[in-house]
Amino acid sequence: MNRRTLGILLAGGLLAATAVLASPVAASLGRYSEADSIRFSWSRTTGVNDYFDETWWAVRGHDTPDNFVERLLSIPVGAVARGAGAGFKARVSQGTGLPLPESWSIATAKNSPFIASVYAETPRDLAAVLGFYRAELGKRGWIETVVEPDRAVITFTTARGPVLLRLSRQDDRTIAELSLRKPGIANAGLLPRPRQAKLMLGNKSDEAAVITVADQTVKLAAHAGEKLAHSDSAAAEIPDSQKIDLPPGKYKVTLKAEGGTTQSREFEVAANETWGLLAGTGGVVLPMRLY
Repeated sequence: MNRRTLGILLAGGLLAATAVLASPVAASLGRYSEADSIRFSWSRTTGVNDYFDETWWAVRGHDTPDNFVERLLSIPVGAVARGAGAGFKARVSQGTGLPLPESWSIATAKNSPFIASVYAETPRDLAAVLGFYRAELGKRGWIETVVEPDRAVITFTTARGPVLLRLSRQDDRTIAELSLRKPGIANAGLLPRPRQAKLMLGNKSDEAAVITVADQTVKLAAHAGEKLAHSDSAAAEIPDSQKIDLPPGKYKVTLKAEGGTTQSREFEVAANETWGLLAGTGGVVLPMRLY
């Protein structure tokens, strides 16, 4: 297979400026700022018989300025970051055929022969995100068929097959998961056990990390399994020690980066799903639906 990966951190001198100076300047002017820095990556894997597999991930960030000069300097940096964020969003929508919600802070996406999926975290409340998706998907003629108000789970009937929207509220953010199953036959290493969910763990950072899920702890060297989301064959190469099979439900996920702080969150999985959980730079967990 051929693999191509693009990684960007507002490169070169702008990288340092973003890390040090980027700030929510617009907030001080009484306006809303979507983002002031962004890290994102895209990969595409191709093979025989028109095989393709694309993945995207992005993390937005904010820093607080120390003085007025830093605020002025951060204006062009923030503008570039917002432009990059808009471009990333458009690329994901074009590649997967699925929209990202507004004001996302973390986003991952997948387009393979087996699934098209997007995952996003946004500070907007659940009702606003639900309204966004109902409006966007309704424009496409997609029809709601199942609604579970207590869990904000909706199934849409489309010409491409059933699309599942799952929304949940956690701390100060809304988590949106949108997925379309495809008829492709996945590598056995990617498939979950019947009526269970599979988690595949990797580390995209330069530091060792430890991920704990449901009292199962997995130690990951720097960059261990970082390409597991690139294709089903890459996922099949992941050792069993980096895989966890679980019954459907909600689980506490804890990430401890070497030399960093420990971060915990809740993560929900359903039966017959496979997810990648990647330790990102800065102790950020990057979930990506793989199957």
